[in-house]
Amino acid sequence: MNWDDVQIFLAVYRAGTLRGAAQQLSIDQTTVGRRLTSLERALGSRLFLRATGGLVLTDNGQQVLTTAEEMERLAVSFKRRGEGADERVAGEVRVTTTDALAVDFVVPAIERLRTSHPEVRVILSTTTRLFDLARREADVAVRTLRPEQPELIVRQLGRWEVGLYATQRYLEQHGEPQPGEGFAGHDIALYQRGVTGRQDDTLAGESRRLGRVVAELDSSLMLATFVRAGLALGELPDYLAQRDPKLIRVWPERRRAKPYEAWLVLHQDLARTARVRVVVEAIAEMFAH
Repeated sequence: MNWDDVQIFLAVYRAGTLRGAAQQLSIDQTTVGRRLTSLERALGSRLFLRATGGLVLTDNGQQVLTTAEEMERLAVSFKRRGEGADERVAGEVRVTTTDALAVDFVVPAIERLRTSHPEVRVILSTTTRLFDLARREADVAVRTLRPEQPELIVRQLGRWEVGLYATQRYLEQHGEPQPGEGFAGHDIALYQRGVTGRQDDTLAGESRRLGRVVAELDSSLMLATFVRAGLALGELPDYLAQRDPKLIRVWPERRRAKPYEAWLVLHQDLARTARVRVVVEAIAEMFAH
């Protein structure tokens, strides 16, 4: 199989539509359709069927998928290894993290980096989705979950208690919650379902069964912003309170069972690439302050 055609096959598989694949690859939809047809003709079989939700793999397409993904892994590895000896402190470095960690740590690190290494250009993506570093969706990731893939280099950047926080305005309006009352009469802000696996039916170990859930947010930044506005109680990592005097910790002796962690992740093939190395060092230094 031609590698260019394989890239199109994988893009169609992941996007589910010709249009989505074209957007991923920055080419026109007609080219995607033509190259996919060419690949099917070369293989002598249909790879996709049209369904209600888009294009789905045929049985033959499913068999081709394994080979295509292996070709992709080898191609990406080949490119990474070629870049590994690059000692030029210049060029693009793709970084992915959450919006909260971006605002509090990564953007300030990039600001410093612009002074010391102005020819390094950081492409920053903020999302709760875990980018696949093996597929080169990103070069460096700052994550709240520790990955387990053996080919990745992992370094812990921070670990903080998660406590219950409110503002003075909120406490004046609602009073302080009382242990054992299940947050009766109190407003609560939570993560949306699926954003994190660390959220349960408690806040700082106290059942929230009687509390009013007034907001469900899709990121740590939005949760912190909502609590800072005095609109609800919420669980936040304690480093935020150290930076913002408006946040008051309720029940300082209580905490969530699972802490808030930050992990720096990169593929081992890029560990010696100069431009990646300076970005990694800048981010690590910002967390160390």
